[in-house]
Amino acid sequence: MAETTKEEGLLERARTGDLEALDELLRAVQPQLYRYSMKMCRHEQDAEDVLQDSLMTLARSFRDFRGASSLSTWLFSIARSFCIKKRRRSKFAPTHEESLDGLSPTDQQRITSQTPTPDAYLESAEIWRQVQWALHRIEPDYREVLVLRDIEGLSAKEVAEVVGLSVAAVKSRLHRSRLQLRDHLATSSFEPRAGCPDIRLVFSQHLEGDLSAEACSTMEAHVSQCPICAPECEGLKAALNACSNAPAAIPEDVRNRVQRALRAALKGGLSGGG
Repeated sequence: MAETTKEEGLLERARTGDLEALDELLRAVQPQLYRYSMKMCRHEQDAEDVLQDSLMTLARSFRDFRGASSLSTWLFSIARSFCIKKRRRSKFAPTHEESLDGLSPTDQQRITSQTPTPDAYLESAEIWRQVQWALHRIEPDYREVLVLRDIEGLSAKEVAEVVGLSVAAVKSRLHRSRLQLRDHLATSSFEPRAGCPDIRLVFSQHLEGDLSAEACSTMEAHVSQCPICAPECEGLKAALNACSNAPAAIPEDVRNRVQRALRAALKGGLSGGG
């Protein structure tokens, strides 16, 4: 969730006692918080609870935010704490993984193809559903860094602040989670030829700006002529493109329930705490 001047302005106005600004701020951050909660909790009821708890916490403590971190970092830290609690005790915790059933043969082939076009994962709701299926097969500790970095758009430094790890540890988890995502979306295991680099890892490092100019040139030259590594880069790029364009819509009934609860709390003087 990218921090914007508008959100900063709403926060500053809310600190002066402008409840309309606080209400607008709460509405502005809901879509990203709900999307994050759905990716980490998996069930709509749990995600709704996390969203409402996070917004209530924001309404109670927004005056305590001093800007030591970004607004996005602070909000996702709040949501993360509720997600962790919810996952530990949720009655909705899945007992088995979702299958690949339900996709049309055309969509399934497009998703799992080793040579997808960059926009392939965005062509239908079914394709995005499959990317979500792959995300949920990644263990939570690794999934959360991918969600925060590649879906919510936080920097590696901001992700590190949210999850309480070093930037190096975050990047290590991020690379591993990206490799797992690609694995789950491929029809067969990646088998590089002799002399090929670990192209998935190298490409992920490239995305983070961690390769030298010389290393980048070497990678690009190899990919340009390697029939094995080129589609791997394109496949990973396509999957991450789908992540960065993930929808952030809240079901209308969920939005209405959360809004009613927030407005009742604000009317009762919830924002006066801090």
